[in-house]
Amino acid sequence: MIRIDLRAERYDVSLLDMDAAGPIGVFVMFDELTPDRLTAVERLWHAMFRKRVPPDPRVTPQRQRRARLMLRTVDARAAGATYRQIAAQLFPNLRHDAETWDENPVRETTVRLARDGLAFVRGGYRKLLRLPRRSR
Repeated sequence: MIRIDLRAERYDVSLLDMDAAGPIGVFVMFDELTPDRLTAVERLWHAMFRKRVPPDPRVTPQRQRRARLMLRTVDARAAGATYRQIAAQLFPNLRHDAETWDENPVRETTVRLARDGLAFVRGGYRKLLRLPRRSR
């Protein structure tokens, strides 16, 4: 296994009996991760042949933002912050007063960020590099 950096993109590649003058073949396993692997192969191909590498569809700006919020929430909870204190930092323009806190949608969002963030830290980060899939 080697790591190749091509045009500011990183790829982990295994090479088997490669002839420097010949073409390169790709072995792709067919399982539930095949779409993710094909995305990586396509991006590698673009980088190798000096084409514009398409943005990674697996890590959308929304997913990046949510991952950042989840990690901030987990860090704050580990430091002893309450959900309301976290919400005040993450969503300063929204309401989080004591009177309406119990039925406030910001509370639910903060609790979900904490729950999902803990799962993320415990290994769920691997899902970040999978293409979004619809539930059936």
